[in-house]
Amino acid sequence: MRLFAKNLRTFLLALALGVSVWVSAVSAADPDEEHTYPRPIPLEVFGQDPALVLTSAIPTTVDVTLRAPHSVWNVLTTKEDSIRAALDLSGLSTGTHVRPVQLTVSERPYQIILTNPSSVSVDLESISSQTFPLVLSLSGQPAAGYQSGDATMEPTEVAISGPESLVRRAARARVLITLDGVRETIDTSLPIEVVDSENQPLQGLTINPESVHVSIPISLLGGFRDVAVKVIVQGQQAAGYRIENISVFPPVVTVFADDPNLVNALPGVVETLPLDLQDRSEDISTRLSLNIDDSIAVVGTKTVQVQVSISPIQTSLTLPNLPIDVIGLSEGLSAQPFPQAVDVIISGPVPVLDALTAEDITVYVDATGLKVGAYQLEPKVEPLVEDISIKSILPGTVEVVITIPVTPSPTPFPP
Repeated sequence: MRLFAKNLRTFLLALALGVSVWVSAVSAADPDEEHTYPRPIPLEVFGQDPALVLTSAIPTTVDVTLRAPHSVWNVLTTKEDSIRAALDLSGLSTGTHVRPVQLTVSERPYQIILTNPSSVSVDLESISSQTFPLVLSLSGQPAAGYQSGDATMEPTEVAISGPESLVRRAARARVLITLDGVRETIDTSLPIEVVDSENQPLQGLTINPESVHVSIPISLLGGFRDVAVKVIVQGQQAAGYRIENISVFPPVVTVFADDPNLVNALPGVVETLPLDLQDRSEDISTRLSLNIDDSIAVVGTKTVQVQVSISPIQTSLTLPNLPIDVIGLSEGLSAQPFPQAVDVIISGPVPVLDALTAEDITVYVDATGLKVGAYQLEPKVEPLVEDISIKSILPGTVEVVITIPVTPSPTPFPP
């Protein structure tokens, strides 16, 4: 028996040593590594009572630090949803609760070192609902000469639901609409806003419906009429320039007369006094008076703001046989381009191109750092005037032959 006990102890010691050696060998071949998972892990919330509403902020992701063998890390970082985080709200009633974040790791072995956050505080409230009549809140006045009629809404009441504490704060449901400067009947859908007793909007409520259809008739008073403004121009802008745009503000004015027949007889437009464009080459910003009979009044000012955009006409031009300069050539070398001249196509404003000469354009090739030999180089163009662009160089590549100049031998004098 003693012999068996002695052998058993020896056997167990040998087994322990063998396991230790095996573990050491496995650890050496697949060492443990401690890392933070490289991607934020989405936090899933489940088990919430449908009669309750979550009123506290819940983090959307968690960060996890694990210790695991190198081979396990390779699988975790390449496999989708290899680590999942969950927040279980099962069985919770109203109030504040602290719940742990539960992790599920698809690969083993592993050790969780840190979870951030490891727990979450949640506030749960009962869901409440209430119905309010809709209040239409109007502000401002229609444009001069217009009046508004009775407003109609559809529907006329709204139901709200949400956390009980938030529903208790709700004082009324309203629709905001402004009539400032309105000239046409309003027929549109507008959002519904729920406010507290201090008219502060409440967020986090479910509103049903979310919008309401509002109709407000807008009509023109007798003796008033809206007419468009037409800018009258005379003269011709400078040669080589064109009119891009003529704008007027306001584009429509309201006129009034005691006799409605006077405004009804207008052709639908009222003209300005003439704007002189003769030889103009720059933008114009000015105010012009309206050319209208004294028996007809203009609601507001009798002048309008006129903006005229004038720009030069763009065209293109070909400059032929421009000589090529060679720059950056090392000392003691000479260079010869083939061909020795190129054609350059440029574009720009007509007035600029009309005044352009060959001396205003420099063409060159850069031979910096080049030694003796033949090279294919792209010529560059440098304009000496502004507002022009280079469209093309013909040819686009030239041959430049770099040589050492030959020094001529001296000729002896005759005896």
